[in-house]
Amino acid sequence: MSTEQGEVQMQIRQGDVFVEKCGKPSGELTEVKPDQGRVVLAYGEVTGHAHALSGKHAKLYDVKGWVDRLLVVTKATALMHEEHGHITLPPGNYRVKRQREYTPETIRNVAD
Repeated sequence: MSTEQGEVQMQIRQGDVFVEKCGKPSGELTEVKPDQGRVVLAYGEVTGHAHALSGKHAKLYDVKGWVDRLLVVTKATALMHEEHGHITLPPGNYRVKRQREYTPETIRNVAD
């Protein structure tokens, strides 16, 4: 979870997805393949909708040693979802987290 650059500078939430600006991670990166030209941060478990960006200016990576994923945005790009307003992300590196909720039975991802 360590980064080579400074501290978190920006945080946003869209439904069950939490995105925070971060430095470049030191772990090994594996690109997550786009889905029909979109970089999908999370699929809705209830509606089937998706939190997604155009793959033209964004890439998503699994990072060795992270539970979360890394989103790299090279040009301002909108994070879209069918049921939420879009949010424009400026260029940068972002840690992508799924919101979680506690129940007495388990800790689970928030269903969107």
